[in-house]
Amino acid sequence: MYRLYGLLFLAQVVLAVCALISCLSAEEGEIRALPRIAWVLIILFFPLIGSVAWFAAGREHTGRRPRTPWPMGNGFSEQDRRRPVAPDDDPAFLSSLAERSRRDDQELLRRWEDDLRKREEELRRREGDRDRPEV
Repeated sequence: MYRLYGLLFLAQVVLAVCALISCLSAEEGEIRALPRIAWVLIILFFPLIGSVAWFAAGREHTGRRPRTPWPMGNGFSEQDRRRPVAPDDDPAFLSSLAERSRRDDQELLRRWEDDLRKREEELRRREGDRDRPEV
């Protein structure tokens, strides 16, 4: 019988510690009904009833995943953290890419035209040399 009471006491203490940690780590907007200090005092003075009351009515039930004790991203929440924009989604990058591509295309076209003029001049010179009679 003493073992059962000891086990129930241990379960009550574990539940109270979990409720206390949950209460102290909850954000201000996640606490309902009473201020945080009132919940802490209820959990400390009435461990079993206070813990059950905290989990049932004290915390806000949101559809998101539970908060980790160590927030990722330098302490900012997932919604507040600025994320880097992928190059495909960055309009400034896409416009610079289009401008760079346009410049490169124009430069390539200018080189091709210069090369074509040089080849045409060289062909005309060769044909002009062939058309002259040899003396």
